[in-house]
Amino acid sequence: MDQQDTAATGSRGVATFTVEIFIAVLIFAFGLTVLFGSRNLGSGWTSDGPGAGYFPFYIGLILCIASAGTIWQTMRAGRGDGEVFADGEQIKRVLTVLVPAGIYVAAIWVLGLYIASAIYIAGFMIILGKFSPLKSVVVALVFSALFFAMFEVWFKVPLYKGLMDPLRFLGY
Repeated sequence: MDQQDTAATGSRGVATFTVEIFIAVLIFAFGLTVLFGSRNLGSGWTSDGPGAGYFPFYIGLILCIASAGTIWQTMRAGRGDGEVFADGEQIKRVLTVLVPAGIYVAAIWVLGLYIASAIYIAGFMIILGKFSPLKSVVVALVFSALFFAMFEVWFKVPLYKGLMDPLRFLGY
């Protein structure tokens, strides 16, 4: 189904114009944050050379200029023909991945990287991949154990184990 078919059937969703303006405003705000943060670090030139915030200052400036240009260009083009950026079905598919990813990030804070990753992998395989629960749990535990061995034992790089630190009994 192409763009015209979608418009002809009355598909509804988020307009491209709205998404472009929203993302440009977010990037502009991020650029401002980088600008002001880098000024606190020292964005000027010191006797030793550039200050700690010198490079980030110009990155923030470039982000602000680029997003302002995008806003200006989008406003100048107008709303166009009401082109839909994503319809309800597409947004639903994106949210089926995005919401679990957000929960995974929150779970890392509480359970740590290894346990949260095992739960995330198993949940994804069971719910989205339609794999059997036994196979999903085995794969998730094997991958988490491999990553644990690789980082904690071989590389001696301790990764975050969470507030509860459920792997404390292993001595790492």
